[in-house]
Amino acid sequence: MKTTLRLTLLSALFMTTLAQAAELIPIDVHRDANCGCCKKWISHLESNGFKVNDHVEADMSSVKQRLGVAPRLASCHTAVIDGKFVEGHVPADQVLALRKRDDLLGIAAPGMPMGSPGMEMDGMSDAYQVIGLTREGKDVVVAQYPAH
Repeated sequence: MKTTLRLTLLSALFMTTLAQAAELIPIDVHRDANCGCCKKWISHLESNGFKVNDHVEADMSSVKQRLGVAPRLASCHTAVIDGKFVEGHVPADQVLALRKRDDLLGIAAPGMPMGSPGMEMDGMSDAYQVIGLTREGKDVVVAQYPAH
């Protein structure tokens, strides 16, 4: 009886662990080796349920060009999820929302806005927008974050 109970409990624990691991959302992040804020953004994603595949790149300009990131939307790192680009310090909830937007090629937090994920500085925050790039090549504001 005890052995059966132990096996049942171990099986349940094992299945729960597998289910939790299966729920992680894969995302590829391309970054420069020397960028500390990129590593902080990766930590932000990981703490929000993403499984990050980290790609250290020698030429980020080529990566951005290949993925269709317009220069006006550029930041320091570029991610890819479901074939769409995520440029810069975009909050994890906006990355999740992108997965449901078939009208967008990708989203970006242009520049390196202070206070965005990975760019936190002593509670200070600049206002910034997350911009979506439509299939027609137009920019649309998908989220706005106020200054603090």
